[in-house]
Amino acid sequence: MNAPERVVPAELARLRGSIDNIDAALIHILAERFKATQRVGVLKAELGLPASDPGREAQQVARLRELAREADLDPVFAEKFLEFIVGEVIRHHEAIAHDHAQRA
Repeated sequence: MNAPERVVPAELARLRGSIDNIDAALIHILAERFKATQRVGVLKAELGLPASDPGREAQQVARLRELAREADLDPVFAEKFLEFIVGEVIRHHEAIAHDHAQRA
């Protein structure tokens, strides 16, 4: 037997709709970010630069932690989120560099 349908209060439905829209925007923003970082990876491979740039990464962490504080977002969470994204970017850059070296 199916569970009875629950009535979702209007405010909860509205908030969930807003969250869904924000999630969609985040996905599109991340897609644009990764398109840009893919191009960076190609340029790094062409120039023989390493996949990772620890100095740039440290600057970004500091900048985003400050932005998080200003936005009332937990800076530790923001740093962990950035760490995950940067890890993926580096992985992509390493793959691009490997492919570039194979073609050369």
